[in-house]
Amino acid sequence: MAVAKKVAVKDLLYVWEGTDKKGKAVKGEISAPGAAVVRTMLRRQGITVLKVKKLGGFKTGKKVTEKDIALFTRQLAVMMKAGVPLLQSFDIVGKGHSNPSVSKLLGNIKADIETGSSMSQAFRKHPLYFDALYCNLVNAGEQAGIIDTVLDRLATYKEKILAIKGKIKSALFYPISILVVAFVITAVIMIFVVPAFKDLFTSFGADLPTPTLVVMAISDFFVAYWWAIFGVIWGSLQFFFYTWKRSKKMQYFMDRLSLQLPIFGAVIEKATIARWTRTLSTMFAAGVPLVEALDSVGGAAGNVLYLDATKKVQSEVSTGTSLTVAMQNTNLFPNMVLQMVAIGEESGALDSMLSKVADFYEAEVDDAVGALSSLMEPIIMVVLGVIIGGLVIAMYLPIFKMGSVI
Repeated sequence: MAVAKKVAVKDLLYVWEGTDKKGKAVKGEISAPGAAVVRTMLRRQGITVLKVKKLGGFKTGKKVTEKDIALFTRQLAVMMKAGVPLLQSFDIVGKGHSNPSVSKLLGNIKADIETGSSMSQAFRKHPLYFDALYCNLVNAGEQAGIIDTVLDRLATYKEKILAIKGKIKSALFYPISILVVAFVITAVIMIFVVPAFKDLFTSFGADLPTPTLVVMAISDFFVAYWWAIFGVIWGSLQFFFYTWKRSKKMQYFMDRLSLQLPIFGAVIEKATIARWTRTLSTMFAAGVPLVEALDSVGGAAGNVLYLDATKKVQSEVSTGTSLTVAMQNTNLFPNMVLQMVAIGEESGALDSMLSKVADFYEAEVDDAVGALSSLMEPIIMVVLGVIIGGLVIAMYLPIFKMGSVI
């Protein structure tokens, strides 16, 4: 007996018009598999549907980024503090966003809330955009009746985490981009420029200087195997990033290595501690119990070493050990952080002390990135000068030698 396969029905975008329970004209957009579903959904909301029109599908938009989520959180917090009803707030933010993907996401969340789901339950249906930390904080805010305050803290947390990530990326992007450009320029010189000089020098019939011979040999290798060189580099990068994402051992190795880098290691460590303390401070201030809060803290730090350490801290705290002692046992946190946490535990102001630690380390990252930018510019200029200048000198040595003979 043949079994019919279930075909996934793609949601489409519909524009509708109707009247609410008070007879007021209303209209909007909604995603659904068909017009009949739209009418059913709206009828459940007490809306008398007058017109439903299919737009043909969702407008294509950019993917939803962390910046989009941070902006949405800030806008929602401001509106709720101003007393705007929740569903109306979602409607305003969704329609006012320039990215159709965000509008679609918010429309789906709004539809879930309208059918009786809580905000945290609606957010949990979209784990790609709202992680466990976000959903746990929203749930805590709903339980305590302070959702506007929690959203404000979440928005501040997201903005600060995005800022510190941006600073780290900018610090790493500049030298990496320069090295890539230097490699491309060197490859172009080796493949196209040096062979032209080689034909010229062959007609001289004289012995060439050793640096010139070395450069010409490298050029011959590039010309013969350029496809293999670029293929190996591309394949190696693909394998590296694939393994990094999926292998626990690779993540552990790279995260440990990143903390031990001679120039960037200290900056990455400070940024990691800032994210760790900022996350714990935000969750603790929202009323999430310490042991439960530690579930989300390790992953938010962005480093496997700190993730494993957080699990150990959580295990020790759950058995009655103080947070300070548990953090000290990991050997990952500086003495200043431990002292501030100890003061916070003794005074009952742990969230405030953790926030101060995060502020301090974020300022440290700012200063360190500024210093790195000033330091890297002359270093990169020297490296480029040595590479490009060395190639030019090596190729002009025979011409200088001929000039001295003449």
